[in-house]
Amino acid sequence: MTRVIRELGLLQIDSVNVLVQAHYQVMYARLGPYDRAVLDKVIYRSGKFTEQWAHEASILPVETWPLLKHRMHAHRPRPWGFDKYMDQFPDYVEWVLEEVRQRGPLRGEHLPPPEGSPKRIPGSWYSNVGRGILEAHFGRGLIAVSNRGTNFAREFDLVERVIAAEHLTREVTQEDAQRALVLQAAKAYGIATAADLADYFRMKPADAKARIAELIETRELEPVRVEGWRDPAYLHASAKVPRAITPSALLSPFDPLVWFRPRAERLFDFHYRNEIYTPAPKRKFGYYVLPFLDAERLVARVDLKADRASSRLRVLAAHMEESAEPAEFAPRLLGELQQMSQWLGLSKVEIARRGKLAPALRKL
Repeated sequence: MTRVIRELGLLQIDSVNVLVQAHYQVMYARLGPYDRAVLDKVIYRSGKFTEQWAHEASILPVETWPLLKHRMHAHRPRPWGFDKYMDQFPDYVEWVLEEVRQRGPLRGEHLPPPEGSPKRIPGSWYSNVGRGILEAHFGRGLIAVSNRGTNFAREFDLVERVIAAEHLTREVTQEDAQRALVLQAAKAYGIATAADLADYFRMKPADAKARIAELIETRELEPVRVEGWRDPAYLHASAKVPRAITPSALLSPFDPLVWFRPRAERLFDFHYRNEIYTPAPKRKFGYYVLPFLDAERLVARVDLKADRASSRLRVLAAHMEESAEPAEFAPRLLGELQQMSQWLGLSKVEIARRGKLAPALRKL
């Protein structure tokens, strides 16, 4: 597990639990069935990993913390405009930090709102004002996530009680940090365009291009051309071409293989959009749609839901790509669905009739 996270550089976090949280699924695609409790221990008990804003909210090695300090210094609290709210209650902002210092790990629900303020933040997904302030301190690097509760709620503690001093005291210039982040992205991708590398850690494109040019000079990146790609590409110096790529896997919408949609389309001719926030009548494929990787191709996409009440993994829709033949991959997809169902502790896979691939799966 440790090796996989380090090779990827980060795991994106998303709280949507219609199937299973994204970081669990990204690991499952690479490891197969594993004990999620073990992953929780690796992330929150080993001292080797932490959370911070990287590619959105992310789990990452603690060594990456110093590389993100320049972002923490410039962090703007979310939702946008919340810093103005904080300016109205400066004493409360400091009080929240002091509460963490005195009481230890806290969740937002542990903190009352300031006097004269509503409990909820208008226009925010945060459950209460206390959590909003904790998240702001977290984004600025003053506190860190020490654990996740049973409802996936973050618990925050002082950063020095979560992350080793050697990482907190290490100072890295912004340019050096950006070079290290670009290299990590290149290592994870193997080969990538400047846009791909910039997106991995959500870096400004101009900054990424400047760092790429410097890494070419030091021969840590090699400029290459890829047939069919309009833009230049860059190869990590240690990248190796595998003899064969044979695995089959269901991919989270937040998997690095597909999270940057232009890259997924460029690599696999696979047009993919996350329709979670699309109104139901306008969805083309479904609410929580997973691409299916079969060897070197993305051949299908399935809309999945873990129906825990009935112990069913429900395939709400199954779609195949135009160039794909069901006979070539449908048995492997069904096998993956059955294995995922068992991993999630569900007793049966239930396949609905929606989608051109559904009849082939139902016949197996």
